[in-house]
Formats: sequence, C-alpha cells, structure tokens
Amino acid sequence: MRCILIQILTRFPSTEKNRLLLFLSKIDTLKIEKITIYGFCDDRGTDDYNMTLSQQRADAIKSVFVANKINDSLITNVDGKGEILLKIVKETNLEKIRGLNRKVEIVVTPVFEKIKGEPTLEQKLRGELKVGEKIVLDKILFRQDYAYLMPKSKKTLDQIAKILLERDDIYFTIQGHVCCTPYGRDAIDKKTKKRNLSVARAKYIYDYLAKKGVRRSRMKYEGLRHKFPLGGDPKDDRRVEILITDIKA
Repeated sequence: MRCILIQILTRFPSTEKNRLLLFLSKIDTLKIEKITIYGFCDDRGTDDYNMTLSQQRADAIKSVFVANKINDSLITNVDGKGEILLKIVKETNLEKIRGLNRKVEIVVTPVFEKIKGEPTLEQKLRGELKVGEKIVLDKILFRQDYAYLMPKSKKTLDQIAKILLERDDIYFTIQGHVCCTPYGRDAIDKKTKKRNLSVARAKYIYDYLAKKGVRRSRMKYEGLRHKFPLGGDPKDDRRVEILITDIKA
C-alpha cells in the first residue's frame, strides 16, 4: 500500500473538518508507521507571519488527530512551511488560487511489508548494473532542512562506501533531491542560508565517500531540486540517488 495523502483547505473550516474526520475513520484500521503534517499559507503577509501561521495550521490538525485517539508518537513531523502561491491549471482568479494555497497536507505512511525476494540496497550495488540505472539510497536519511546525515544513516553509508571501493568498475553521479518546494525550486540549507540544499546533500555524500577512499575521478554530484517528486511521503523526495554513468570492463 502506498502512502496516503490528503489536503485540507483552511478556507472552508466546517466542510474540511468533516472531510478530516471521515479521513480519520478510514485510516482507523490501518497499521500506521508514521504521520507527517505540513501547514501552508498564501503569499500575503510577512515571512515571519506566514511561517507562524502555517505552523499554527499544522498544529491545529495534529490536535484533531490526537483528540480522535491517534497515537501522538506516530506523528513524526508537524511543520509550517510558510507561504506558497501555486498556479492552478485553468484558474486565473488570484483569490481562488490563494484559497487553494491556504492548506494543510497530511501524509499517512502505512507499515510496508517487505516483498519477499526484493534485493536490499547492498545487493543492488553488488549485483549486475547498467549504464543509466538509478539506485535510491533509501536508508540514507538527512536531518530536515540540513545537509547532515541522521546518526543511524552513517553506518549504512559506511557499508555503501565499502562496496563502492570493491566495485571500482562503476562510475556514477550522486543526485540530491528535496521536497515540498513550489515550482521545482531547491530548498534552503538552514546552515548556510543558501537555496542549494539538494546540491549540498549530494556533495555531502560525495565528500564522505571520497574520505572513505572512493576515487573522486569516479564520482560527480548534482542537485535536482524538487524537479522529480515521487508523490506520497515527503521523506521519499528528500532522497539521494546514484546514477550509473559508466562501467569499465
């Protein structure tokens, strides 16, 4: 089962609350891994005001979840994302567009059963590879809004580095991605305040592998911003991939 996404529009409070309660009844029987909640607002107001307002909207939705007996520990992210102004297809009325941007996005991730026989990340890297193939480093998790790895991911990256040292026949590009930005833009790295987070994350992996002994001449890195969203859980869009660019005989 894929992640479940619902958007609640804050311009219709009573109607949308009923939608939210119906949604809660539908997920009541699911075995849930986690829930993420993101608040947004339109382009009016100062940056500080919009960040505060979007956070309040996310917090309000969390309160409804908790009040309806959803385990608080399952709600892993409750974040205000500030302002957006997405262009709606075939819609020119600015007020309607703004109304559609005053929203909260909720992503429910069910517990996934691993498909029997599905290769692990390590098995994929050790196996037969082809030029143009992409391998998602799905166990590599970054701290939100930063180019720092979560501590539990470093052990996995050490294992990847070990395999890549053995597989000196492959050349590759490390591709960084981010989630939740309008118009496919990059996200802001909170450490540097620069809008290049997808690049910074790819470079982090590049530098880490180089320190472990993987030759820099075998690697490149690039940031792909939010150009290729997968849908579903935003965590999946905060990903790093390896694109195989050459295989030496």
